[in-house]
Amino acid sequence: MAVAFLMAIYLLAAGRLEEASAAVGTAVSALPSFGAGMATYYGIELAGQPTASGEPFDPNQLTAAHRTLPLGSRIQVTNLANGLSTVVRINDRGPYAGRSVIDLSTAAARQIGMLPAGSARVGLAWVQ
Repeated sequence: MAVAFLMAIYLLAAGRLEEASAAVGTAVSALPSFGAGMATYYGIELAGQPTASGEPFDPNQLTAAHRTLPLGSRIQVTNLANGLSTVVRINDRGPYAGRSVIDLSTAAARQIGMLPAGSARVGLAWVQ
């Protein structure tokens, strides 16, 4: 099984999804997951403040802050409690408080059904 898994990784990296799926006997996602953790969101009180990318924060855009992902990265964020997901663009650094791995804009938090609670456990995946 280990050899099949390594072959699937090689094929996935080469963009050969169907062959990668055949190698492991199950569907292989086109969006490689790279983690999960708690997400929080920026409130509207930060609207207009500069982000790490230099653009002003707009709570109505699908953006997010992450400590290490390259600015401009597009990430699929999935609420693990309800399955709702959205794609955000990383334009800021953080979060620096608490245990959150990503801070979402208000619009992104709304799309994944996170607004009432204020935080949610999420899965993160690259978007190519």
